Amino acid sequence: MVDVSKWPLFSLLSSEELASVRQACVFGTSANEAIYITHANEVFVFGLNSSSCLGTGDSLSTIVPKKLDFLRGKKVISLSYGSGPHVLLATEDGQLFAWGHNGYSQLGNGNTNQALSPLLVTANPQNKKVREVACGSHHSMALTQDGEVFAWGYNNCGQIGSGSTANQPYPRKVTGCLQGKIAIGISCGQTSSMALIDNGEVYGWGYNGNGQLGIGNNGNQLTPCRLSALQGLCMQQIVSGYSHCLALTDEGLLYAWGANTYGQLGTGNKSNHLSPVQILADKERIVEVAACHSTHTSAAKTQSGLVYMWGHCRGQSILMPHLTHFTSTDDVFACFATPSVMWRLMSMDHDDFLTVSESLRKEFDSPETADLKFSVDGKCIHVHKAVLKIRCEHFRSMFRSQWTEDQQDVIEIGQFSYPVYRSFLQFLYTDTVDLPPEDAIGLLDLATSYCENRLKRLCQQIIKRGITVDNAFTLLSAAIRYDAEDLEVFCFRFCVNHLTQVTQTGAFWQVDGAMLKEFISKASRCGAFKN
Repeated sequence: MVDVSKWPLFSLLSSEELASVRQACVFGTSANEAIYITHANEVFVFGLNSSSCLGTGDSLSTIVPKKLDFLRGKKVISLSYGSGPHVLLATEDGQLFAWGHNGYSQLGNGNTNQALSPLLVTANPQNKKVREVACGSHHSMALTQDGEVFAWGYNNCGQIGSGSTANQPYPRKVTGCLQGKIAIGISCGQTSSMALIDNGEVYGWGYNGNGQLGIGNNGNQLTPCRLSALQGLCMQQIVSGYSHCLALTDEGLLYAWGANTYGQLGTGNKSNHLSPVQILADKERIVEVAACHSTHTSAAKTQSGLVYMWGHCRGQSILMPHLTHFTSTDDVFACFATPSVMWRLMSMDHDDFLTVSESLRKEFDSPETADLKFSVDGKCIHVHKAVLKIRCEHFRSMFRSQWTEDQQDVIEIGQFSYPVYRSFLQFLYTDTVDLPPEDAIGLLDLATSYCENRLKRLCQQIIKRGITVDNAFTLLSAAIRYDAEDLEVFCFRFCVNHLTQVTQTGAFWQVDGAMLKEFISKASRCGAFKN
């Protein structure tokens, strides 16, 4: 559920005002400005009002929402903000409005005067209807309904794509390699620009000192340049951080490139990448990625609704995608981005809509809809026979039995523990496993018994990630017991590489003598006891 009150500014609103919000955006260098649109299409703003970015006709701050009458009744379809800040807004009828900071003509009105109120950008694109807007630090972009890209404002690094570094006072069509192509998406870093084409190609231009254009070098580009490294892939979403980019393919694969000072690429280190590199490759299909030019934070959401975050998260550098408890990428920016701005115009329209995978996840262990219970260690787990039959051959065979159909709708389980069996059933609903490595051993046993090979691989991954000198020999014993050869080799190598520490743990000496003798024999052949 999207909860706009997770942003501190919105805690100022009453419950009635919060209930009226249909769209919202928190922005500004300290996340102290906000704009929201009600279900009645009324636009309100409140906050610090730096550079008159609230559009209220003055430069006064306000904690009481003020209505922008100029935009009354206009349905907003896209909104973006710069670092000044300046604000761009596109309406359903294709009109483009701008206000706020204008030191580099980023409002597109031909001058550099601050705009205290929303102004209609009419000079260009002439007779074009705008469908999407994007702002960098001090430059602006608009995507028209017919797929043309326009840019204007600050151009010190070529981010306007005009072939020069002269500032652009009015919207100018970006041509060059984009000529004749139909764009379906645009994105801005601080001083770089990106465009996504309807055939899945990606083009970038502007500043490239950290490789944020993804073209294989770090030279600035004054005109659009195609990311050849993505050839053969069909991109369907692209987002830009401060100086990095994330792109998502139509098959749910995620690629990242650019600056990596805070781990915002999710590669496990802090090395920049001049070309796209795939991340989260071992996870399920990604359906959404999130980043914005104000932060070094990255986020992604999977098909089953899992949300990951990485990069600069409340002062910490998270080098690998971290699984959160959030249900939305927006929550990542509310709770962990610095500043805690919104990465997009957030919509509350679809709060009540759940995908099939999200619905299944929600109904796991739900007494209201379940038609079967498992009793494990005296605790009940509520499930649905249809889901189990669809997802697992073990249950499909079990439910074919007339004996099963004649029984009460409670099945006793004595072979496995409650955490293990619950995690197994939850896996059938979510495709994910969240267990400590010690419990994953029991789940590995279950997966082996039920011939669930994918679950077996997931358990092995959990065990590999969670291995320590304290549990290494226990995990090795389990790998041998459950015939997990790849895991056995991994655990054996870990024990040999940390031989002194492992042999000092109680787990090492508590196994049966035959196992201990076999390990010592193998380790000796590897030369582990030479010193």
